[in-house]
Amino acid sequence: MKIEFRGLEENRAQILIEDADPAFVNALRRTLLADVPKMAIEDVEFHLGPIRGEDGEEYESVTPLFDEIIAHRLGLVPIPTDLELFVPRDRCESCEGEGCTNCTIMYSLNQKGPGTVFSKDLKPIGDLHFAPVEPDIPIVKLGEGQAVLIYSTAILGTGHQHAKWQAVQAVAYKYYPILEFDPKDKALDESVANVCPVNILEAGDGGFRVTDIEKCTLCKLCEEKSEGRIKVKGDPTRFLFHFETDGSLTAHDVLLKGLEILQEKFAGVAENVGALT
Repeated sequence: MKIEFRGLEENRAQILIEDADPAFVNALRRTLLADVPKMAIEDVEFHLGPIRGEDGEEYESVTPLFDEIIAHRLGLVPIPTDLELFVPRDRCESCEGEGCTNCTIMYSLNQKGPGTVFSKDLKPIGDLHFAPVEPDIPIVKLGEGQAVLIYSTAILGTGHQHAKWQAVQAVAYKYYPILEFDPKDKALDESVANVCPVNILEAGDGGFRVTDIEKCTLCKLCEEKSEGRIKVKGDPTRFLFHFETDGSLTAHDVLLKGLEILQEKFAGVAENVGALT
């Protein structure tokens, strides 16, 4: 099997997978969604009672939203994740699951109204490197005299447990497109080229051609319009695979971790099969 990057950005990647089959590619898709760990806020503690501001004025500890909704929103805020630094809390040997710097990030949120509370107001206690990735995610809007004081902790988890620990979105793949036609066929004119929804077909004096085969969606509209002069199919051994991350991990790190997890799973299966023979 061969993997080649077709496009790589901080939070987005497109790769070409060759000499593979749909079962493996779908296994990779599911692994990226459900098995790659990331940090997310799990425990949220709300301060009850009046909150005194720096000016001495007292604010009421109340918001327009239920505490459960605010906690849910905080859980979905992308948290920077260092998989070399943190371990799952239930496997942490330093604290045996009690919570420490090896498995937990602590945050505070102290805001007073009126105004909107954003993810940038969630301050890490300790290393500022762990400030939320996206600063302008709205959490709650406070009215006059309202305030919120929260302490929360983020831990490692996976998408199997909850969607807030899902490091990637928009994970999809398709067969590598193949278009077969005679470029000198006079019947393949602009009327055929214009039906392409992604505009990758051109008809001119130089003949009929495809400008960017990898953008083909395999919709087969050109095949229908050309009355079979163009044959559209997918290569069952080559796949275009793309995904995006929420920013907690880079696309490169997510892919490497996903492949590492798959390798461990396959090794485990091979070992179990060997034990049966």
